[in-house]
Amino acid sequence: MINRFDRRQFLRQFALGVTSAVVLASCASTPDAPDTAATDGAEDGAVETLVVATEPAFPPFEFQAEDGSYDGFDIDLMNAIAAAAGFEVEYESLPFDGIIPALQAGTVDAAISAMTITEERLGTVDFSSPYFKAGLAIAVKEDDTEITSLDSLQGKTIAVQIGTTGAEMANSVEGASVSTFDSGPLALQELANGNADAVINDAPATLDAIASGNIEGLTIIGELLTEEFYGIATPQGADSLALINDGLAAIIADGTYADIYTKWFGADAPELPSEVTF
Repeated sequence: MINRFDRRQFLRQFALGVTSAVVLASCASTPDAPDTAATDGAEDGAVETLVVATEPAFPPFEFQAEDGSYDGFDIDLMNAIAAAAGFEVEYESLPFDGIIPALQAGTVDAAISAMTITEERLGTVDFSSPYFKAGLAIAVKEDDTEITSLDSLQGKTIAVQIGTTGAEMANSVEGASVSTFDSGPLALQELANGNADAVINDAPATLDAIASGNIEGLTIIGELLTEEFYGIATPQGADSLALINDGLAAIIADGTYADIYTKWFGADAPELPSEVTF
């Protein structure tokens, strides 16, 4: 029998199923300003500003509000980290597949965009301690009885967001035709329009799209395909990483993280590991 579950069931599983302890180590005291940060007047005690990239098209993590401002779990989290660590944030909107190149080029100081910590990405950028536990899920039309697992996607058309771990998973399916889109909601809309058989995407974002009513007639099947952790990315060797980890550790310790999590996901915050190992 296909296991179909809704947002509340997923979040209950999500909150209760994590057993790793939070051991977010406090990093060194606020370091010298990173090379790419805006630090004019820093010697006079001015607050440091970090340019932080995000792709505001992945609710509930990051999206643009009606007034044009950025909103979402990641945005609230980054703002809280900045307040705790004593720096300011200037957001820069970038397509998801352009974020790592921008970090490598040093045009941004950090990035928060529901980015999974992977071994491959760690070869090009550094990551903060994990701040969110997620996983990939398969979305199909509600009346679909044929697709029940990853193996049943063989020979099917799968819509994905370009540059994501969902895209990597889809490309591993034998005989599948993979259609790429600039955002997760666009991939889900392709499925709703009948132009794809399934979408492989991060479960929380997919459930939010379904629950919000923005995309109708879809459901998630089966169990999560993966266990993933999101991290805040920085250029390799950047001083901004220690600053971000300081702030993250502080808001976890004082309960701010738990409040933000509950605001956006309606559940108690899960415990997080201190790092991701491969």
